[in-house]
Amino acid sequence: MPSLTTLVDNFNAEELGPEWGNSYGGTTVVDGQARVPCTTGYAGCQTGYAWTLAEASFYVQVPVTPDPAGATAEAYAAITVQGTIEGTRVGFIINKVSGLLRCVSETGYWDAAAVEIPYDPVAHLFLRLADDGTNLTWSTSPNGTTWTTRRTLATPAWIAEDVDLCALDMSAHRDGGADDYAAFDYFNTLDDGAVSVGSGAGSAQSSATAAGILVAHGTALGSAQSDAATSGAAVYYGTATGSAHSDAVAVSADTEIPEVAGMAAGHRDLHVEQGATFMQTYTVIDPPDWTWDGWTARAQIRSAPADQGALLLDLTPYLTVMGPAVRLAIPAAITQTLTRNGVWDLEMSLGGTVVRILQGKVIVSLEVTRA
Repeated sequence: MPSLTTLVDNFNAEELGPEWGNSYGGTTVVDGQARVPCTTGYAGCQTGYAWTLAEASFYVQVPVTPDPAGATAEAYAAITVQGTIEGTRVGFIINKVSGLLRCVSETGYWDAAAVEIPYDPVAHLFLRLADDGTNLTWSTSPNGTTWTTRRTLATPAWIAEDVDLCALDMSAHRDGGADDYAAFDYFNTLDDGAVSVGSGAGSAQSSATAAGILVAHGTALGSAQSDAATSGAAVYYGTATGSAHSDAVAVSADTEIPEVAGMAAGHRDLHVEQGATFMQTYTVIDPPDWTWDGWTARAQIRSAPADQGALLLDLTPYLTVMGPAVRLAIPAAITQTLTRNGVWDLEMSLGGTVVRILQGKVIVSLEVTRA
């Protein structure tokens, strides 16, 4: 079941990913953001009708909203989850003409009981919608961490009925004035790390070759390209040779706590084939002689983060610490029990110190061949 909790995108790729296959009206990726034209036509960054909001949640940053100049009734940016019946949707609408943020649960494109508050681009920079199976909750945040509840409503029945049939739509429209745009970013993630797939130069590494995915996280001066001064560590997936950065200044660890503890967790999705053995190894280089000896690895797959998510699989028994590496090996008999997508993270603990090193979504490919 593709939960909206598992949809993660920081829009740092050069173009929209396949998850946004129903996008329309000229939506593109510009400067690491999904840019949706705001014209007298309609445009949106939209998924296919294949997702569910039931017992799921999502959040997104809205850094740019339309200019109301020239519009008479509406110049808006909206984030909504749409059901199978046209005009049935839940979400947020920022109307810059009225100056209001509306928390809506609409039928026929209208909600007479919508909660409206004066829109504040700072306090309402992040918007979150969450369903716990009983209630639907609308929240806002200035930073994606501290949230304020704006509306709570009994979950509309269609959300459960339309499992795997909903679409997430981030849209914009105006009824007059000069064309401009709305921008959306940080969908279900606060990680803005640069990512390079396969071999490459200039995107978080220089003169490096990699098999698999290479991610460099941390604080960077410049644009996380070569010749940047980076404080942090490189995380390699698969095998790699070369360096994760060129002419970079790395802060080495001189205590038992690795430098990676000071950085956001790396993003890594698990693509699990049901009924097949799953094996991956994650190596942290921080500095080259770092070892996880004495630390304990722990990980879980849940339907959603924190208390909202049901435990789908405890990965801890299948983790092995091997010096600077952690190996995840899940037997085929165990992957056979996975029937739905979810989210995961990998934590290392030593005494009272806990370091989250990886997090992401889990995509389960259901098995066809059976014994």
